[in-house]
Amino acid sequence: MTTVYDVPATQLIAEVAAQLAKNEHVTAPEWAPFVKTGIHKEKPPVEEDWWFTRVAAVLRKVYVEGPIGTERLRQHFGGFRDRGSKPNKAAKGSGSVARKALQQLEAAGLVQNVQSQGRIVTAQGRSLMDNAAHAVRQTLQKEIPELKNY
Repeated sequence: MTTVYDVPATQLIAEVAAQLAKNEHVTAPEWAPFVKTGIHKEKPPVEEDWWFTRVAAVLRKVYVEGPIGTERLRQHFGGFRDRGSKPNKAAKGSGSVARKALQQLEAAGLVQNVQSQGRIVTAQGRSLMDNAAHAVRQTLQKEIPELKNY
């Protein structure tokens, strides 16, 4: 069985984002077109469907590193803040974006909250991720026939 660990993350996230866009529980908030994704960014994202990509990335991160909470997700999606002539320092990503993404995944039944530990992927979420990974692997095998040997 193909899992999340067997395929490239960028292609998997794109596949899962397309599937999450069809889910009625995952919708971009009304503030999504105007918000920056962290203090280290200068402008908001330019992609129209950036919300679904971020939610898919959060779901993958919960799958790989769960149980995980909002603070660790903020660290993962952070970056270096430009402080002018002073040296750059690490900055966390947006807590609201991470929190809303986790809440929507929880409402969709893909993630569940474990008391005082963080969030983990449910069986439904694991199935969604593994099926998406299998679909990505199938497309990769069509492009690169040598992958069938592995």
